[in-house]
Amino acid sequence: MNAVVLVATAGGLVAALPAWLVRTGSRKQIVISAVMLIGLLVAGLVVLTGDGVGGWRESARDVLLLLAGLLAIFGGGPLTTSVLALVDRGSTPALSTQQAGEVLRGGALIGTLERGAIFAGLLAGWPEAMAVVLAIKGLARYPELRGPDQSTMPVTPHAVAERFIIGTFVSVLWSVTCASLLLS
Repeated sequence: MNAVVLVATAGGLVAALPAWLVRTGSRKQIVISAVMLIGLLVAGLVVLTGDGVGGWRESARDVLLLLAGLLAIFGGGPLTTSVLALVDRGSTPALSTQQAGEVLRGGALIGTLERGAIFAGLLAGWPEAMAVVLAIKGLARYPELRGPDQSTMPVTPHAVAERFIIGTFVSVLWSVTCASLLLS
C-alpha cells in the first residue's frame, strides 16, 4: 500500500511540473491538472482504505512528506489557473478572471507561499496557520479588492473579487488535501 501511495503522489508531482510550462488555462494545463488531481485522489483513497500512514516506516513517511509538500506547493498553481479558466468560459472580457489577474499581480508567487505555509502549519499541528495566512493575504490584497483603477484596467471589481475568492479556495483546499495524506 505504501508503494501505491508514493507512486500516485509522485505521479501527481511529475504531472505538476510541466503544467507550469504550458499556457495558463490552456486545455493542456486543464488535462494535466486533472491527472494531478487523480494522482492525489488515488493516494488519498489508498491511505483512507488502509491504516493510514501511522504504521509506515519513518523513511517512507519522510518520502511522502517531501512528495506531498512539493505537490502542495507546485501543483496548486496550475490547478488554480485551470479552475479559473473553466470559470471563465463564456465570460465577457470585463468579467474575465484572466483580466482580473492583471490587477492581482504576483498571484502565482503568493499562492505558492500560501500553500507552503498552510501545508507546514497543518503538519506542525497548528491549523490556525490557515487563518493567519488568509488574514495576511486579505489585508495585503485589500486595495486591489476594494476596486481596481478602471482607467487602466478594463475589468470589473466583481471579477477581481471572484478571482481572489476562487483562487484562494482552490489553493487552500489543494494544500489541505495534500497535508491530509500525512495526517491520516
